[in-house]
Amino acid sequence: MTMKPLADRVLIKVEKEEEKTVGGLVLATKNPAGVPAKGKVVACGEGKFSPNGTRVPMEVKVGDTVLISHSAGQTVKLDGEELTLVYESEILGITE
Repeated sequence: MTMKPLADRVLIKVEKEEEKTVGGLVLATKNPAGVPAKGKVVACGEGKFSPNGTRVPMEVKVGDTVLISHSAGQTVKLDGEELTLVYESEILGITE
């Protein structure tokens, strides 16, 4: 199944953070408060409309790596994969 976000919404595949011990054991994912999550943009809407009716273009595009707050957006499941749907304004920045 595919999903096309509407307006200024962005669909992001958030990278899972793993912590390994010295012996190689994988520990539970830790999400420290205040540390943003990194993810890849997999789909974007076409942008929102301004008060005068013109469309405001999106600043992010498919393939961009972005940072978002761990509490941002809503989790959606598509084909068994967990993705996060956020408004573009919830994106903290684009990494290079």
